Amino acid sequence: MGARRDPYFDNVKFLTIVLVACGHAWEPLTYGSRATTALYLTVYAFHMPAFALISGYFSRSFDMGPGRLRRLVTSVAVPYVIFEVAYTLFYRWAQDDPGYPISLLDPWYVMWFLLALFIWRVTTPIWLLLRHPVPIALACAVAMAAMPDAGGDLALHRVVAFLPFFVLGLTLRSEHFERLRTRRVRIAALPVALAFLGTAYWAAPWFDAGWLYHRGSIVGQGAPRWAALFTTPALFVLALVLSACFLAWVPGRHTWFSTLGTGTLYAYLLHGFLIKSARFWGWYDHPWLHGPAGEVAVTLVAVGGISLLCSAPVRRVFRWVVEPRMDWAFQRAGLDAGQGTGERARPARQVS
Repeated sequence: MGARRDPYFDNVKFLTIVLVACGHAWEPLTYGSRATTALYLTVYAFHMPAFALISGYFSRSFDMGPGRLRRLVTSVAVPYVIFEVAYTLFYRWAQDDPGYPISLLDPWYVMWFLLALFIWRVTTPIWLLLRHPVPIALACAVAMAAMPDAGGDLALHRVVAFLPFFVLGLTLRSEHFERLRTRRVRIAALPVALAFLGTAYWAAPWFDAGWLYHRGSIVGQGAPRWAALFTTPALFVLALVLSACFLAWVPGRHTWFSTLGTGTLYAYLLHGFLIKSARFWGWYDHPWLHGPAGEVAVTLVAVGGISLLCSAPVRRVFRWVVEPRMDWAFQRAGLDAGQGTGERARPARQVS
């Protein structure tokens, strides 16, 4: 019998995907609301770093064994190809642009994370061999941030920018999370989070959220290349502090949304269609959405929608594309190896 699931991590995964959905849903509202912009900046400062960190934590057991390689192909590589093509076809239809190219080297919208996860996973054995993997990963991120001509393909700027968080997750153990969940840390986390939120409100009129996207080098943000030596570590520390505040307050008991935390990969891959539909067909054009009541309504719809996409019925419908079995594609030895290590390797599959 396998180890009992820890509801804390299911809660972490669900609340993280909720933040992802809210961030995407809030973006059109930031142009007219300073308060929404402050929330948006706060969420974007740490939600994807936290996503990457948790992904690293659940990838600690990854090696190049046939069972784990099979799961990497079926749960990451194949869904990436399927959904990258699906998103491109959706864009062609919605925008009436039949010539928009399909490119597996240039991930569209949310698909960059699956590509990043594949690259991170493949390199996991190397990071686990190093004595000081986190500083080395951070040095790679600094170097990439200073290269304006790198990262055009494979979303490499983002892949490398969030790599230190994934590598840090590889080094963590359950006791590290237990230390975060103490009463003292939770109390300390409140003023820290509120202070950043206040700073974000002050900076909202002039701060460019592009600093938090990591889509390209800092040259694109108008900074000199040498500034990467300071900005990249500073953003790394900031994201870690806010992630710690977030993780400290995630409940450790079983909640109504704990079960939903097992379906966050489905929600991540599917919610982009809803977000882009809202943008393509002008759902945000209604003026009342840009007032306080509308902003609350958008938030509630985002939370409700992402909860639905995490639900068991949605998982049953889309399992064939999100988690295809593909027994026909693998040799019998690979299938047996996958079954033999199923319980030990299961956490590595629960990453999103």
